[in-house]
Amino acid sequence: YPVAFLILQRISPASAEVLIRNDEVSSVKGGIIMTVLKVSAQSNPKSVAGALAAVVREQGAAEMQAVGAGAVNQSMKAIAIARGYLAPGGINLVAIPSFAEIEIDGQEKTALHFRVEPR
Repeated sequence: YPVAFLILQRISPASAEVLIRNDEVSSVKGGIIMTVLKVSAQSNPKSVAGALAAVVREQGAAEMQAVGAGAVNQSMKAIAIARGYLAPGGINLVAIPSFAEIEIDGQEKTALHFRVEPR
């Protein structure tokens, strides 16, 4: 997945569980499905940073996923750039990393998952 994307959709709590089971890259926060920003080694960090800053401004937090060293590098650059975009507005970002097991083309892979939120 060479570019980052985001889809937000309001849902009812009853339908949230079904959607999460069918889409491994979605999460539910406060009744909103937040599709994880997927970052690849070819992603433009400034573009990802812009998307990340917009999501944090609108939703209060964002989630990112990266598989591989190059993708993790681009993700970290994007987080650093987004901090610069949001700092003048008084928002100081922090990133909370975790591991996630995902399936790509039928193979189990370990991804780094970042929860990005204001401090």
